[in-house]
Amino acid sequence: MANTLLCISRCNVGLSLLNLVEEPSEKSYTIAVCLSAIFGVVGIQHFYLGRFVEATIDFVLFFATIYFFLQGEIVIAIVVGAIDGLHTFIVTIMLLTGTFHDGNGRLVMYPGQKLKTGGSV
Repeated sequence: MANTLLCISRCNVGLSLLNLVEEPSEKSYTIAVCLSAIFGVVGIQHFYLGRFVEATIDFVLFFATIYFFLQGEIVIAIVVGAIDGLHTFIVTIMLLTGTFHDGNGRLVMYPGQKLKTGGSV
């Protein structure tokens, strides 16, 4: 139980410690999905959602792909680009299904999605 509370406080998962209810994000679902689908490999959706570590990683992977391609290291460029593309695909699917959280741990909800309430530990 102590590890759970420690993770909740350090991981900022957006859960109320008293009733374990997720909170909806103030960020727009439509904007987040569009940014992820169009500019996902650059990490723009993570900047929008306040997930700056993931945004920076995506940004670096994108430019590393370009760098390796321009240096003639095609295989490395393909591998790095594939990793970035796979991550973007997963994030986009999570956004579309309403299971992705913003930088404050709040759920980015699709229109009509209901919050899960209650639950046992």
